[in-house]
Amino acid sequence: MIIDDSLDKIAADVAICRLCRLFRTRTNAVPGEGSSLVKAVLIGEAPGRSEDEQGRPFVGKAGKILDYVLRETGINRSQIFITNLVKCRPPGNRIPTVDEVTTCRMYLDREFAFLRPKIIGLLGRTAYSTFIGGDGFSSDRGRILKKNGQTYLITFHPAAAIYNKSLIESLKSDFTKMSSEFGL
Repeated sequence: MIIDDSLDKIAADVAICRLCRLFRTRTNAVPGEGSSLVKAVLIGEAPGRSEDEQGRPFVGKAGKILDYVLRETGINRSQIFITNLVKCRPPGNRIPTVDEVTTCRMYLDREFAFLRPKIIGLLGRTAYSTFIGGDGFSSDRGRILKKNGQTYLITFHPAAAIYNKSLIESLKSDFTKMSSEFGL
């Protein structure tokens, strides 16, 4: 663990990162964002177009859905920390490669070391497979799991609700569970 790390230092390092090829096509790197006094961290897959333009996580259509679900479940966005597996938008909004996720993992590890979250919300299959492994997303969705001493909430990525509005109710149910169990 780096003793003098702070969220500002991590964000500055993300902004100048050139460790993988994603930096070549980004407009802005997208570090995690939120309070340093959090109990929960939410992890998505990768920045989208709006995030790349603004340099902030979850500000596009999926972000609007996330904000709605958070409001509906009584969670203030300032009470959580939101980040992604990779900090730069993959070309064509594709799923990040294993190499890209592995390269960017040090930033997540630094965020976790600084924040020490009680629970990490894994938003979607890619975040799930990165942290939990396997292909059991469908059976684990909605559950709170422990692995390697860390607690995880498994839920849909808010972007899935752009095309399937019925998933919003599942997201609300999952976030309500997280909120009640962890006092958010």
